[in-house]
Amino acid sequence: MRNIIILFIVGLAISVSSCREDFQFEASTGNLTFSKDTVYLDTVFTNIGSSTYTLKVYNKSDKDIKIPTIQLGKGQASKYRMTVDGMVGENNRIFHDVELLAKDSLYIFIEVTTDVASANPTDFLYTDQIQFDSGDNFQKVELVTLIQDAYFLYPKRFADGTTETLNIEGIEEPVYGFFLDENDPVNGNEYNWGNDKPYVIYGYAAVPNGKTLTVQPGAKIHFHAESGLIVGNGGSFKAVGTLQNKIIFEGDRLEPGFSDVPGQWETIWLTAGSTNNEIEHVVIKNSVVGLNIDSNDGNFMTIKNTEIYNSSLVGIYAKTAKIQGENIVVNYGGVAALACTLGGSYDFKHCTFNNNWSSSRQVAVLLNNYYKNESNQNVAFDLTQADFKNCIIYGSNTYELKLDPDTSEDFNYSFTKCLIKFGSSTDALYSWIFNNPEIKRNENPRFLNIQSNKLNIGEDSAARDFGDNVGVPFDILGNQRITFDAGAYNWTTFED
Repeated sequence: MRNIIILFIVGLAISVSSCREDFQFEASTGNLTFSKDTVYLDTVFTNIGSSTYTLKVYNKSDKDIKIPTIQLGKGQASKYRMTVDGMVGENNRIFHDVELLAKDSLYIFIEVTTDVASANPTDFLYTDQIQFDSGDNFQKVELVTLIQDAYFLYPKRFADGTTETLNIEGIEEPVYGFFLDENDPVNGNEYNWGNDKPYVIYGYAAVPNGKTLTVQPGAKIHFHAESGLIVGNGGSFKAVGTLQNKIIFEGDRLEPGFSDVPGQWETIWLTAGSTNNEIEHVVIKNSVVGLNIDSNDGNFMTIKNTEIYNSSLVGIYAKTAKIQGENIVVNYGGVAALACTLGGSYDFKHCTFNNNWSSSRQVAVLLNNYYKNESNQNVAFDLTQADFKNCIIYGSNTYELKLDPDTSEDFNYSFTKCLIKFGSSTDALYSWIFNNPEIKRNENPRFLNIQSNKLNIGEDSAARDFGDNVGVPFDILGNQRITFDAGAYNWTTFED
């Protein structure tokens, strides 16, 4: 009897479920709602694909609906592409009978690849629409993208399908890169980077012996991922901007979400023997290593009024180099803001080295004069001088200065009128930091906004009036120094 009852219940359940009608989709009545009425795909370079942007479409009704068409207004000719809930439709541009359950939503993902010739010639905007249905039920969402033209520099492709590469001493495998060309048929003289439109670099652009790369004030240089600039033995690099027209080196992702993401491109590499390098009024952002400076040819290079932000490893990485730096600001580095290694000779005045990288091992300044060879033995070099005058060395860790000497060679350094973040220590190497009138230890510089790379100091900063006159009459903003504050900025009153 019990088994009969169970069979009866199972049979009843089957019969009930078999009578259930499947979802019944009604035609859309034009009452869709959207997460935004215009999708701005930010700025892209000619023929460089954008990031993917999202539009959410809602059916807030109590009925399951079927949208007869979702399509781009320009149809198959559109430079935009989209997927609708993972579907590709007709070439990612036209979709038919898209089903959407009651009280549910779907996602549309949008990308664009276009050129300046397709944009409106007056404002360089490329536009289209995502159109839903037609007639009385027609709805739309606007698509807008700003297109920038640019000079594109990249390795040549040869007839056999291979591409141009560079052989670099000390690196076993050839590097994807190319030598600049004085008479390029498209770009003209590639040793003179102007400011009429941006430059986009693929691979490593190389400056060989006897050549000078000159970057004009106001130039904007964008590096693709794993790209950079190499100045070879006997080559020169002169990037001299002005306060009003700074030179900017950064990645080629222009969307706001990438504005402060470290590691988007590699480095500016001034190799051993490069000569007469000058850097002034330059901004370097979001690299792996901002400036990678090998041993110079015997002459000091100058770095003035320069900002280096968000380096995934090091802001300035110097190896047996000779540098004179004034009004330098470096913020955020995965290892160090400034690393002076393998000895060398350095003179920094009115510089701000800060490191708030989220690591317990990062420092603002590292000084070192050796490396370990394959036998784990030190190979040491003279640190002839490492002079810091009126500088700020600060960050989020307890110790933001690291001295790492091999005493078999010279290890000379001095810190005069410097504000330094450094905790307690019994190491005799750091005894000079304590009870020293030339040093303010652990006193707050009161930066304006570290996360936004605004290292201006306020009127309550410990760096205010602490410095001496060391022959740098103007701060990084061009303001005359009446009194002498530590760091690159004169103090100012912050607005609420």
